[in-house]
Amino acid sequence: MSETNNALEEVEVGKTLTGTVIKVEEKQILVDIGYKTEGIVPIGELSNLHVESTNDVVKEGDTITLKVIKMDDDEVILSKKAIDADNAWDDLEKKYHNNETFETEVKEIVKGGLVVDVGIRGFIPASLVETYFVEDFSDYKNQRLTVKIADLNREQNRIILSHRAVVEEEANATKNELLQSLEEGQILEGTVQRLTHFGVFVDIGGVDGLVHISQLAHEHVDKASDVVSEGDTIKVEVLSVDRDNERISLSRKKTLPGPWANIADRVSQGDVLEGTVKRLVNFGAFIEVLPGVEGLVHISQIANRHIGTPQEVLEVGQQIKVKVLDVNEKEERISLSIKELEQEQEAKDYKQYEKDDEQSGFQIGDFIGDKLNKYK
Repeated sequence: MSETNNALEEVEVGKTLTGTVIKVEEKQILVDIGYKTEGIVPIGELSNLHVESTNDVVKEGDTITLKVIKMDDDEVILSKKAIDADNAWDDLEKKYHNNETFETEVKEIVKGGLVVDVGIRGFIPASLVETYFVEDFSDYKNQRLTVKIADLNREQNRIILSHRAVVEEEANATKNELLQSLEEGQILEGTVQRLTHFGVFVDIGGVDGLVHISQLAHEHVDKASDVVSEGDTIKVEVLSVDRDNERISLSRKKTLPGPWANIADRVSQGDVLEGTVKRLVNFGAFIEVLPGVEGLVHISQIANRHIGTPQEVLEVGQQIKVKVLDVNEKEERISLSIKELEQEQEAKDYKQYEKDDEQSGFQIGDFIGDKLNKYK
């Protein structure tokens, strides 16, 4: 017992005392508070959280601050929980008004959310744990989470916390930082988040950008799903950034080899290709011979006869065969001819005609010879 013995009137309900733990029992602890009898702290008054064993909270010899909550026939009942709660509330009210972020430990998983230790019993509702739906919270027990106070009421002893608010705040900070750092022409890697009829949204590190359907590939794309799927990692180039409205335009097409890349390895002079008539102009016709690659058939090379306009012979969408006259990869130009194929075909037909004529055994000389013989 302390050498300084407090007078009886100094120990009263509501008073705060400092004492030394002298005995730790299963359901309570005894504390020397300098009074004629030891103070008793029941296990339920040791902490604002559930306590399995008194040894989990205090040890013999510990000095602790307590509040007198009951006096009965010289028996003094004390509470550590009440002091902790007072101190915690003062601290939590400051954190709430300052909008502070702080760490806390998850102590229990209960229906509807998580119980945490913030000096008192705090609660994180399931909807405020993450930005996404969590089916099973069992992995959260004993984990430390960064939180903000969503709501508190000292009179009702209620404190609601949010981990989701911290995650969203961090995401917004990352988004703003990224928006400021983005520049036109940057090549980034992103993840396809969502497909729409007009393109795809791609997460490029905390913010989504739009790849319009026209920027998905060099060739025409009918549906985004023909080219990419949700979850795909793709390279994109930044086309433009609207920081005020948080809109980012991206292109996948610009990161892909162009349709003209290494064209000389795929198309050579003299090749005969099948293509589609794409455009008719007064000086000729543009024929798509590979996806995204168009060559020109000059009007003089359209037919083996003089024509006034390409429309006399060709129409848009028509499938035709063409012969490659020249390939210029640097200038992205291919010269084509239909006339040469017609001339070659005519030559073949004529040769075949001669061959067939010889095989028939008919010679014009023989016919003339017979006529001459009649006059001999």
